[in-house]
Amino acid sequence: VQLQAFGGGLVQAGGPLRLSCAASGRTFTQYIMGWFRQAPGKEREFVAAISWSGFSTYYADSVKGRFTISRDNAKNTDYLQMNSLKPEDTAVYYCAADLDSYELGPYKDVPQKYDYWGQGTLVTVSS
Repeated sequence: VQLQAFGGGLVQAGGPLRLSCAASGRTFTQYIMGWFRQAPGKEREFVAAISWSGFSTYYADSVKGRFTISRDNAKNTDYLQMNSLKPEDTAVYYCAADLDSYELGPYKDVPQKYDYWGQGTLVTVSS
């Protein structure tokens, strides 16, 4: 599976931005999708995850209520809608796929659980 993330850019604090992640290749397999981010000088951290069906989602506390993850399996694409952005949301955002799971399990927020990664897209939030 190849993943391509796009939609990053510069946005003012309080504004919205939507990221997309397009999958190609072995997309007939059911898999969960996740988003992670990495700010300069910091470790990669979990942001959100979604099950294959889209019925189950999970968020980091830092983005809960502001970010929404969704997916369109017909288009092999998942989305991260980010609202009320804060300067501390500035980071490179990565989408990832776990082909071993189709439901969210206990390790859904662990980077090592994911097999495939997109190249990352930079989100910069100005104050």
